[in-house]
Amino acid sequence: MVDDKLRTPEAVRDAERWTAHNYHPLPVVISSAEGAWLTDVDGRRYLDCLAGYSALNFGHRHPQLIAAAHTQLDRLTLTSRAFIHDQFADFCRELAELCGKDLVLPMNTGAEAVETGIKVARKWGYQVKCVPAGQANIVVAEGNFHGRTTTIVSFSTDEDARADFGPYTPGFTVVPYGDLDALTAAIDENTVAVLLEPIQGEQGVVVPPEGYLPGVRQVCTDRNVLFIADEIQSGLGRTGATFACDHEGVVPDMYLLGKALGGGIVPVSAVAANADVLGVLKPGQHGSTFGGNPLACAVAIEVVRLLATGEFQRRSAELGERLRSGLEGLVGKGLIGVRVRGLWAGLDIDPALMSGREACERLAARGVLAKDTHGSTIRLAPPLVITEEEIDLAVTQLAEVLAG
Repeated sequence: MVDDKLRTPEAVRDAERWTAHNYHPLPVVISSAEGAWLTDVDGRRYLDCLAGYSALNFGHRHPQLIAAAHTQLDRLTLTSRAFIHDQFADFCRELAELCGKDLVLPMNTGAEAVETGIKVARKWGYQVKCVPAGQANIVVAEGNFHGRTTTIVSFSTDEDARADFGPYTPGFTVVPYGDLDALTAAIDENTVAVLLEPIQGEQGVVVPPEGYLPGVRQVCTDRNVLFIADEIQSGLGRTGATFACDHEGVVPDMYLLGKALGGGIVPVSAVAANADVLGVLKPGQHGSTFGGNPLACAVAIEVVRLLATGEFQRRSAELGERLRSGLEGLVGKGLIGVRVRGLWAGLDIDPALMSGREACERLAARGVLAKDTHGSTIRLAPPLVITEEEIDLAVTQLAEVLAG
């Protein structure tokens, strides 16, 4: 029997009634949060093991980030890029220094960063590489997730994301992820870029074979092609390094960043590259009204400063080993596969036991929030402020779910 005093059922019904069904959320209605914990409208607490798909790397309402937002709200929130504001240069400089690049182009969402990267790569191809007009192509990987705009879904291999949104944008060649030979063969004289996630998040935290990313870097250098790393989910401390590319000492020509860059407070994304790449853009050729706005920059400056200390990268690496150890102990006990890099894990549940959705529903009933993807796979991406005890709690609850 449903308790009539509970607010969650009605709130879920209202959301279903008034919202387009482009998501299938768990029936949890959050009203407040702090650190790694969420509280719903009925007062029940949940350990957040998704962290907004890595948008909340620093946890909910990190004091330093909240203070920066409050301070900026009292001064200035938006000017548009028609003017320069006093937070803009500091943000661009400090993020460029974190990335080891000359220039930064701020935007808002991850998809905007990807679209920006595509446009810059094409323009670079025509102006610098001298590709014939309208012939530029970009090599991408199967299983990719770069966003949901019409151009981006044009090269998606996920039919749920792609079907019925055509006609599709041409100019992309799809190759198997992790297959360096296939990628090399796909590059021709009109290829301007290779666009990859160094770890495929939506696909289930798929880590490429050792040596793949250095191989991609080398072939891009040899063939005069830009290597664009989509670090929107994998970057900014998530994997135990500032960028996932760092694990193999790879420096791409362009970083695409987002999610955690906004500190879980405002949407912030950015493209970082050197002047010989980003410098192809001239006034009027690309922009965004809200891109690089004062509030976003004020928060993102503090995000960059948190990362500059190295503390969160170390936490992710150290706590990630604890997470790995706990999860690998469940292989053969309901899990048939585990992939972990830092505080990011993809878990393959034995499909004979349950689906990923069912596992997440059972975890939610035990006070742990996670997200399923692709059938029987679930992802864990807790905030980097999580503790050892909280990691153990999540693993214990998962073990109980798998044990039935």
